[in-house]
Amino acid sequence: MSRMNTLLEIRSLSKRFPVKKGIVFKKVVGEVHAVNDVSFSVRSGETVSLVGESGSGKTTIAKIVSGLLPPTSGKILFEGQDMWALGARELRQIQSKIGIVFQDPYASLNPRMKINEIVSEPLAIHHWKTKKERSERVQELLIKVGLSKSDSTKYPHQFSGGQLQRIAIARALALEPSLIVADEPVSALDVSVQAKIMNLMYDIQRDLGISYLLISHDLGVVRHISNRVLILYLGHTTEVASTDELFSRTLHPYSQALLSAVLVPDAEEMRKNPPRLLSGEIPSPVNLPKGCKFDTRCPYVQENCKADEPPLFPAPSVDHLVSCFYWKEIESGKMFPR
Repeated sequence: MSRMNTLLEIRSLSKRFPVKKGIVFKKVVGEVHAVNDVSFSVRSGETVSLVGESGSGKTTIAKIVSGLLPPTSGKILFEGQDMWALGARELRQIQSKIGIVFQDPYASLNPRMKINEIVSEPLAIHHWKTKKERSERVQELLIKVGLSKSDSTKYPHQFSGGQLQRIAIARALALEPSLIVADEPVSALDVSVQAKIMNLMYDIQRDLGISYLLISHDLGVVRHISNRVLILYLGHTTEVASTDELFSRTLHPYSQALLSAVLVPDAEEMRKNPPRLLSGEIPSPVNLPKGCKFDTRCPYVQENCKADEPPLFPAPSVDHLVSCFYWKEIESGKMFPR
């Protein structure tokens, strides 16, 4: 795929948070390694999903991409510009092209503000046209997300969770962004509502050509809307592939465990293929293992896994990468879990 249509490019991104000790005179005694040397890209009009357990670094990456949190090292290129090398004014212009949808709509929308004020807030911050034109834009956006013009005069408590997330999406669309960062956009909603919100996001992408960076732990949601998937474990990339290839040919033991935990509506199928339960302890992000970060839980771990960190191997193509020394032996059945 040509680099010409690359909207967002992440190069060797790392983020560390200092651990401080002391009451009056605090000193740094360690670092939390939240994100470690992560690289990926998002092309125009596609959806890339970041998947992993809590603490894998998904939300940290989302905040850095959105301009809410600076990186420790690495580059974030948006439309070819290094975001964090820009001045405050230029960074603000880049941020206007990136919309954000947070996980909990009840927490992300101000209960004291009317919907018109909430959705028009990004427009007012960036001094977009007149107040009347902003109001007209809000009504247009509410219709776009499946609500009515009259909803603009109501307050958040007058809506259901699904309707509130539609309002949050409308706010994210206000400045006509090229990219929307969606952090667990349906996890706080009822199952019956989740599909409607995901279908809405799909329709918006089809109509407007927007790209999504989707943060999720729900592989059912990821499979429904994503073009490519990046699996994270303790801030490290374990596997990258197109959605179709990942779900048909999962190579990393951690990815296999995640996919096996997805519920299917067929009880007989669940009995034949029960979830692969992982044993062992998750390492502390302050004191990560020297070698493979998954070695304390991996059923195939060998001695060299504990000493050396595996790179991302092309497996079987340059578009499918896996961080495992023994992915070929595991896939071929020559290596068995302990």
